[in-house]
Amino acid sequence: MTTLHGRTVLVTGGTGGIGKETARRLARLAARVVLVGRDLGRARSAVEEIRRDTGNGDIAALTADLTRQRDVRRLAGELTDRYGALHVLVNNAGVVANRRELTEDGVETAFAANVLAPFALTHLLLPVLRASAPARVVNVTGGIPRGRIDLDNLQGEKSYVGLSSYNQTKLALMAMSYAFAERLAGTGVTVNVAYPGHACTSMNKGLASTTYPVLARPVVPLLKLLMPVLYGGRAVVDASRSSAHLASSPELAGMHGTYVDSRGRPTRWPASVRDERNRVAIWEMCRRLSPVDDARWPGREWGSTG
Repeated sequence: MTTLHGRTVLVTGGTGGIGKETARRLARLAARVVLVGRDLGRARSAVEEIRRDTGNGDIAALTADLTRQRDVRRLAGELTDRYGALHVLVNNAGVVANRRELTEDGVETAFAANVLAPFALTHLLLPVLRASAPARVVNVTGGIPRGRIDLDNLQGEKSYVGLSSYNQTKLALMAMSYAFAERLAGTGVTVNVAYPGHACTSMNKGLASTTYPVLARPVVPLLKLLMPVLYGGRAVVDASRSSAHLASSPELAGMHGTYVDSRGRPTRWPASVRDERNRVAIWEMCRRLSPVDDARWPGREWGSTG
């Protein structure tokens, strides 16, 4: 039986939805699980629920708003100072915004949470991940993983529809993850992407009709009635399967730069992610919006693909 005893796992967005179910699965494997959420009350409640449900007392939580870069940096520092080891990082937290808003850093909110936070947090935690190697980074995508990446509208600069922008940021996350995997080859830290499938969570239950594409808006009331029936309950649990599989399966040790479907099966990256121009542009955008310290990787340039 797979066990993660003695392994430390960090799950962002771990206080609800797919993230909490991922954390619950990993807690059942005896991992030390650290949840990340924005609300302290929800975080404490999730910790107690998972402890009670799994019998694993080694569950804790840290709070951070991952749309704010100062919180991302604080989170990385707290995790490193408190635990000194990290074997698995699951970048699960995600945002769908009803309207375009900028964070205190001047970044569109969904892009900040869905792309920039995983980029920055993974970078900041690289020293502890490498010291704990073999280690795994699992980035959770979502939405509809196909279509083109519009490099001129990644932050809704020209037009903004919440769910369409969410899909764009999730494709951008995949492109960034692919580029990160290229740079981490041979370091003992693997980077892979999990597609969870569809699930009705607190993130999408409260969406306004204007968040949907125009053609879908007339049927939004019907969708809101059907979604909890079709994609609630067990579907949320099932949606955690691919990320937990990537995080824990001994059969996947060493697997790197791979995209898996909702059943955890390796599958082909979307065409827009395979396009090197998109990967380079998104990587450089992340570097510009969240400056990184190249000295963390002696002898390697972050901008190179070698």
